[in-house]
Amino acid sequence: MNDSNTSQAALMNKVPVVTLVFWIIKIMSTTVGETGADFLIFKLHFGLPMTSLLMAGVLLIAMFLQLRTDRYIPWVYWLAVVLVSIVGTLITDSLVDTYGVALTTTTLFFSVALLLTFALWYASEKTLSIRSIYRGRREYFYWTAILMTFALGTAAGDLLGEEMDLGYAVSALIFAACIAAVAVAHYVFGFNLVATFWIAYVLTRPFGASCGDWLSHSVAKGGLGLGTVGTSEIFLVIIIALVGYLTWQERSNGRIQLGGNPQGVADEQDAS
Repeated sequence: MNDSNTSQAALMNKVPVVTLVFWIIKIMSTTVGETGADFLIFKLHFGLPMTSLLMAGVLLIAMFLQLRTDRYIPWVYWLAVVLVSIVGTLITDSLVDTYGVALTTTTLFFSVALLLTFALWYASEKTLSIRSIYRGRREYFYWTAILMTFALGTAAGDLLGEEMDLGYAVSALIFAACIAAVAVAHYVFGFNLVATFWIAYVLTRPFGASCGDWLSHSVAKGGLGLGTVGTSEIFLVIIIALVGYLTWQERSNGRIQLGGNPQGVADEQDAS
């Protein structure tokens, strides 16, 4: 691939470069998803069904904006991630709390659903890399996978922290250790970039949720007692500040909007 095609492909990729800031925002959006859903359900007394319908509608609007863009726009992308986090949480909570589906069943179901999404994605596109998520089919696969990771992460986190009664702090430490192990596998032993990215993406969901529960729940329930409002406000302010920084960085880099769909452009360093 020549420099011109590489530059064009990078400009048209609709997801951010994976950096430390990416992971910080992702984990915090996960925490907001957990505490935000609890706030709407319990503090505002919307109830689980009404909250689910409301947030699904808001997510559809955010996804319409995201899918309409021709390039990565930080505030649009991260708004979609936060809302997917909330809706993914609500999907699992609805299955467990409303329909009585066991957490072991939901964990298994969403694990299979995620693997099936990856299988269909790879069969269609021959790559699962996020370095080449352009408008169209790849983006649909990408967001479907993201939703599955949040729903799976919610189920796995609740299974460990609540059903196995390990507590929020212990659960957070376990998931943090798993994330660290994935990082070592990639950076020290050279494990596949795409595989380790998606494993870490799944693990950061229950890690962030466990942190959110630990911060927001009362001391009697094993938390720090900050409440859902306080926890959500703190993390939202940090997310907004970081997204503002990313927006400034994008503008400073002089990225411009381009048209078309470079599906024919080879994926730079795709690890399939």
